[in-house]
Amino acid sequence: MIRQVEKRGPPRARTMSAMLKAVVAAVKLVAAEEIMPRYMKVAHQHKSDGSLCTDADTAAQEALTRKLQGILNLPVIGEEMAEAQQAESWAGGKDGVWCIDPIDGTSNFVRGLGYFAVSVALVREGRSVLGVVYDPVADEAFAAELGRGAFLNGERLVSRAVATALSGALANVDMKRLSGKLVAQLAAAPPYSSQRNFGASALDWCYTAAGRYDLYLHGGQKLWDYAAGSLVLHEAGGQACCLECDDFDRGGVWQRSVIAALNPVLFEEWKNWIRARL
Repeated sequence: MIRQVEKRGPPRARTMSAMLKAVVAAVKLVAAEEIMPRYMKVAHQHKSDGSLCTDADTAAQEALTRKLQGILNLPVIGEEMAEAQQAESWAGGKDGVWCIDPIDGTSNFVRGLGYFAVSVALVREGRSVLGVVYDPVADEAFAAELGRGAFLNGERLVSRAVATALSGALANVDMKRLSGKLVAQLAAAPPYSSQRNFGASALDWCYTAAGRYDLYLHGGQKLWDYAAGSLVLHEAGGQACCLECDDFDRGGVWQRSVIAALNPVLFEEWKNWIRARL
């Protein structure tokens, strides 16, 4: 079943829970103490997969681990952990796991481009139940809990009006992991009005939830890329699926493709356009 906002049932919470507030506070404190003092000042190195890592990433991950386990003592999966450690934490998280991306958009962080975020999610039985995405440059904290709604800086997230037709839409498309056939058709005859991609997946989800983007497409995100942001979109009333299946939660755990939009009619058009060209 495709994710969509519930049409019936109790209204979403008007305020964040104490636990969600605690996680937001922890994330903001770590960003202030470990990340922003190193912004544009820290050396970096390449990991085995070619991605960047800095001292800010590792320091923030360690600090977040301590603070989150002080809130709820569960195993942690962090982007900067070895794959074997990540797998061990996932296997041992029968009561849930914390999923951390200390700096989503490290390349931007290193180069002084102000589009990066800290992403934290609580995942239970393979599904995100709490998520926080914090942009320390804009000082925007997106947050959500399953069934309780989405928030921006402590207030209910109110999304701007989005396009209602593909031809007028602003799309966020990451081309890197899409098939050559689909990339060629997106380049030659895109169905949307304009396209962006700034290299921070967690923020991409939240910007879609806020109506800043109308459409979203990504060929393959890691668990820490989608865990928090996908919940924010879901709780804002948006919809998401994978390239290969309609149920986003049934996608691969460690890498998952994304088709998403806030407007349900636009989502169906976007999904059908993409699926017809795979």
